[in-house]
Amino acid sequence: MPKVVFCTTCKDRTQHLELTLPVNLKNNPDAKFVVVNYNSQDHFESYMRESHAAEIESGQLSVYRFTEPIPFRMAHAKNLAHRLGILEGGDILVNLDADNLTGPGFAAYLAAQNWDNRFHYAIMKKGEMRRGISGRIAATKDAYLLAGGYDEIYQHWGSDDKDFHRRLNELGFTGESIPREFLDAITHNDKMRFREYPHLIKNPPAYDDVNPGRELTIANWGKFGCGVLYKNFSAEPIELQPVPTRIFGIGMHKTGTTSLHHAFETLGYDSAHWKTAHWAKAIWDEMKAEGRSATLEKSYAFCDLPFPLLYRELDAAYPGSKFILTIRNEDDWLESVRAHWSPKNPWRTVWDTDPFTHRIHRLLYGRMRFDREVFIERYRRHNAEVLEYFKYRPQDLLVFDVSTGWYPLCGFLRQRVPGVPFPHSMKTRA
Repeated sequence: MPKVVFCTTCKDRTQHLELTLPVNLKNNPDAKFVVVNYNSQDHFESYMRESHAAEIESGQLSVYRFTEPIPFRMAHAKNLAHRLGILEGGDILVNLDADNLTGPGFAAYLAAQNWDNRFHYAIMKKGEMRRGISGRIAATKDAYLLAGGYDEIYQHWGSDDKDFHRRLNELGFTGESIPREFLDAITHNDKMRFREYPHLIKNPPAYDDVNPGRELTIANWGKFGCGVLYKNFSAEPIELQPVPTRIFGIGMHKTGTTSLHHAFETLGYDSAHWKTAHWAKAIWDEMKAEGRSATLEKSYAFCDLPFPLLYRELDAAYPGSKFILTIRNEDDWLESVRAHWSPKNPWRTVWDTDPFTHRIHRLLYGRMRFDREVFIERYRRHNAEVLEYFKYRPQDLLVFDVSTGWYPLCGFLRQRVPGVPFPHSMKTRA
């Protein structure tokens, strides 16, 4: 069963948590709760120490402290909580405001749903529901990362959730409404709601007004939910740094791209590797015509063609991304490519009927047939051009031989090394 994590933020609203958190913990015994104290100046810490020591000890509840003395930034606070939810092992992340009640069994309900290209959200029915439940959105960690989290352009109370909902839709996710029995909140006035934003009390923002002109599908370009926090009253800091907007393998084909693809999957990334010629063609055509690709944006990590031919455009379209240049011994690479062009390759005959393979080969090599001298010159030139392009940005490029295993890759992506062997796929036989 997927792990459900409720992500809650709080700044000087501990009085709300006193009414909601004990009930929500009891009603969802198998869920994880992450609560971010966004530099509260009220009795947040003493309340957690005195009333929830048992849940903290058991691991059901994790409390994090953000101490930077800044005004409450709605989207940033939510992103902190959601990224911590991922660190806590969450598969499904649920935004749960401090004044919200889940109802009994909400986490169990979510865990039993079909999450294939779906997310769940609250629909506010005026006159039937209390105010405050409209920000309830549940999404998979993959969906959250694909969208780049909540857009941190939204500094105040407003339409950050509406914008997140819109971008999930544009990424191909279908929203499903949360049943009424799981939607409730405690009652409070606008003075409390806008205490951090006193200028909004007389002129609150239109809730349905998604920031005009914000038509991006991906927000923040990797810089979301960043900051230093402290867990469960510890003095040891935890720093949340930027995450890649996307991850692109831009090494030539037959340089271990299938191995890299499976490594991405092992690390938990939604990875894509030449799904079909139609898929590759769609990405190529969209990037060339529009400077971005809606097809590409539905996945997170990529390798193999056509990405080695697009790294400049990808860098411009998706700032904050990471790039991995896979390399290989030249003789081994040539032998693998020769075998790839051989009639013994079971996929070789398909090239003559699909709409894109011969085209990409001509774009890459200037020809459709294998030629040792032409191919090795192109391999060397590609690697040299990539190194030249990124020479002043070493933090954005990893030159990677898959035979070296996990450590270079995990160090570059700031991931823990998995406890399984590195996947070495499709080795060419000597």
